[in-house]
Amino acid sequence: MHPLVLRLLPFLRWWPRVNRVSFRADVLAGLTGGLILVPQGVAFATIAGMPPEYGLYAAMLPAVVAALWGSSWHLVSGPTTAISIVVFATMSPLAEPGSPSFVALVLTLTFFVGVFQLLLGILRMGTLVNFVSHTVVIGFTSGAAVLIAASQVKNFFGLPIPRGASVATVLQGLFAHLPDVQPWIFLVALVTLLACALSKYLWPRLPHMIVGMVAGSALAAALNAWLGPQATGLGSIGALRIGFPPLSSPDWSWDTAQRIAPIAAAVALLALTEAVSIARAMALSSGQRIDGNQEFIGQGLSNIVGAFFSGYASSGSFNRSGLNYVAGAQTPLAAVFSAGFLLLIMLFLAPLAQYLPTAAMAGILFVVAWGLIDTTQIVETWRASRSEFGVLMATFFATLTLQLEFAIYVGVGLSLILYLRRTSQPGVEDVKPVPERSTPIFSTDTGLPDCPQLKIVRINGSLFFGAVNHLQEAFQAIDEANPAHRHVLLVASGINFIDLGGAHMLAQEAARRKAFGGALYITHLKDEPMATLRQSGVYDQIGSSHFFRAGQDTLAILKNRLAADVCARCTVRVFAPCGPAGSGARP
Repeated sequence: MHPLVLRLLPFLRWWPRVNRVSFRADVLAGLTGGLILVPQGVAFATIAGMPPEYGLYAAMLPAVVAALWGSSWHLVSGPTTAISIVVFATMSPLAEPGSPSFVALVLTLTFFVGVFQLLLGILRMGTLVNFVSHTVVIGFTSGAAVLIAASQVKNFFGLPIPRGASVATVLQGLFAHLPDVQPWIFLVALVTLLACALSKYLWPRLPHMIVGMVAGSALAAALNAWLGPQATGLGSIGALRIGFPPLSSPDWSWDTAQRIAPIAAAVALLALTEAVSIARAMALSSGQRIDGNQEFIGQGLSNIVGAFFSGYASSGSFNRSGLNYVAGAQTPLAAVFSAGFLLLIMLFLAPLAQYLPTAAMAGILFVVAWGLIDTTQIVETWRASRSEFGVLMATFFATLTLQLEFAIYVGVGLSLILYLRRTSQPGVEDVKPVPERSTPIFSTDTGLPDCPQLKIVRINGSLFFGAVNHLQEAFQAIDEANPAHRHVLLVASGINFIDLGGAHMLAQEAARRKAFGGALYITHLKDEPMATLRQSGVYDQIGSSHFFRAGQDTLAILKNRLAADVCARCTVRVFAPCGPAGSGARP
């Protein structure tokens, strides 16, 4: 099939895998996914400040488009917690959450997010998500979890806390109004939370959110029947709209576009990071290869379509994708079936939403928030790298204190600074040849002393413009430690990349050592950096006789280039060609 056709219709790549067995497995996985989408969709829409049915709309047609035009067999797209909290935090200052103007702004945001994602995919910029490290995502989602929990304190305890208040304000209000906690509201929220937790622990195969909703709704109905709604204070989220996702239209005004575009860029990057990371995680289990650029295109098209079919910004969902894989899905048809079953469920069960208490939804969202905090990864990050943990915590606090789109930029910026700091200081190791080897292998663990004339070092890292100063200082430190080390052998096996600045630094170092009677030698250099030295002319400046390949007896050749009188008096005999230690006359 022509590559252009596969590019335009990527689902034709996996369509031959569809058979009777895979079809049945995908239908069952889709049914499971459709059931779990009902409470999740309503919960995520509540987080985003959107009418509840919009969370379900975002899991229908956009999920189908993402499945058919993406590259992953198991990724399930739709509303997610992180995207929902960003939508609310960035759009609520511009309009009243839940209002028609708020919905129009969110649809506009969704459209621009899709356009950014689609352009990045067409321009094959899939590597951009690599700049959003896993540490940043952990810090951001942990911060989002705290924001979600804080936003629901009002509904969980029945307290008069203003919507959109900061975490500090919410905590202050909670402690100040503890005597005013509404007991029946708190009881329903707590029972919902406990029912979710116990169901997940005792019967992990059951959809624990639905169990929690049923438990909370039943308790609220019993309390209202016994005491009356006026006495309990228990209100519901209201009935959901029944039917297919209605057509919608973003706000096309220039002023709105100017306000939305910078936010959309950050949301697009976060959503792509979520989707591609989840797709790659699923691929590790399934053995599939993920095309990051195709995932960009699939996510972009899904959000563009969602903007016109009442779906707000969506991305890949880790929970639903993992459930999809565990349920036995074999092709992206499972996500298509999931959207179809969700539509059927919504047609029959939407009227029951009027019995879902707001307090029960607050309990569900507390469960969602807790699930976002990956304590295992946080502890592992603390143990593995204090600097990475610092990036995590900085992103976490930025999420709590800054506008959320800037929290992403803070995390990415700190990650890049940390990366540049590491790469600009490549390791310079003191190595010696391993004894009793016919061809030299260099190690830091030989315990051998230095040769009186030749210093051997290994560089582990790239030689680029940012590392030049660090390496120049390292070479000068060799001279200061022992001025007799005029000759330096550079073991280059750890160098993967050399740019023009790094190449010129090597040429300058070779010229400097030649000026005071020494030389710079390079061995074990890989083909790509060697090609850079040849193309830049540095190879000729240093001299072909100063380069050695792996497998050559480098030390035997260099022994003949060192001062013979010094070698004759030498007692350390570090190299095999020098003969046994002690054979030289003492000076």
